[in-house]
Amino acid sequence: MEFAGIIAEYDPFHNGHAAQLAAVRRAGARCVAVCLSSGAVQRGGVPILPESVRVRAALNAGADLVVALPAPYACATAEQFAAAGVALLAALGCDTLAFGAETPDAARLMEAAALLQGVAIQPEIRRRLATGQTYAAARAAAAEQLCPGAGALLRTPNNILGIEYCKAIQTQGAALTPFPLPRLGADHGGAPGEHDGIPMASASHLRGLPWLKWAPFVPQAAMDLYREAAAQGLMLDPRRWETALLALLRAAPPESFATVRGVSEGLEHRLAAAVREAAGLEDLYGHLKTKRYPHARLRRLALDAALGIPAELPPPPYLHVLGARREALPRLKQVALPAGTSLADLARTSPAAGEIAALHSRAVDLSALCREKIHPMGLAFTAKAVVL
Repeated sequence: MEFAGIIAEYDPFHNGHAAQLAAVRRAGARCVAVCLSSGAVQRGGVPILPESVRVRAALNAGADLVVALPAPYACATAEQFAAAGVALLAALGCDTLAFGAETPDAARLMEAAALLQGVAIQPEIRRRLATGQTYAAARAAAAEQLCPGAGALLRTPNNILGIEYCKAIQTQGAALTPFPLPRLGADHGGAPGEHDGIPMASASHLRGLPWLKWAPFVPQAAMDLYREAAAQGLMLDPRRWETALLALLRAAPPESFATVRGVSEGLEHRLAAAVREAAGLEDLYGHLKTKRYPHARLRRLALDAALGIPAELPPPPYLHVLGARREALPRLKQVALPAGTSLADLARTSPAAGEIAALHSRAVDLSALCREKIHPMGLAFTAKAVVL
């Protein structure tokens, strides 16, 4: 390990994230890059914390480079999210991909990834889908039948994402070695705990608390950033988020929903009806809910429809640098994609880059509208990189 990469949201950055960065350093990494969800998050929303705060928190805790996972990929399925992150870190020149896992066994995760890409599992998944199972349940059951023990790996959230990282490494032939690390002190979405006397809580748990109650679970430097962001009105306002997303959905032509990513089996008609009837976001998701579709997919569907994310996207076409330590900047001279701190410049490098930059900017504009203090449009193109 010489140049390690991590794919993350850091919304918020907490003690577990700091411990992960420290573990990667102890394992020998001389440089650590973070591919950070930008403009949107995978749960189907926009970040609670603004991008600059999350970038600074990462750099303060030991990251050397922070590059964007643009919004169209950041709010995608686990498979698309992982594929984009792996592609960007491989293009950056990383040799290792570090991630949290309930089962930190790289060989088992890689074996499960290969199983999911084999031809034998697909008929088994289809057979179970026909009985009404969700895709996740059908896949786990099929994997267990073909390889006892694999099903259990596919029933825990960090393992699931880790296996998607391994699939992407295999599919892309990426020169990345998976480096799974155990979660410390607190499970994803579970109750808080501690590790070596340090309080631990997952980001999903912290997002359910008022930000002032994050203090025991986040590094002091990060908490100082959060206080400053709150004082400046930069925190997400949930009511503004709800109103803005519903307004975009109501303004969109219903026929446009048919071309949105994630639409299948007539789901565009269900979405159009839900948009007409919903009195709030939870009401919208309730109208969309069926046994077939998990809540997270429906949240992503609503955001994709509001932003006009198409069904097909090109691979990530550029490396947008959000932050760096000065001594790490020379690494950008040997990357495999156009790279820089100006999204406007990157958008001009290819038609695909222009498409992704425009979609990303829509998400950033939506996020700017949903802060406690509303911010202007165009921030995706005018925000400055954080350089320490």
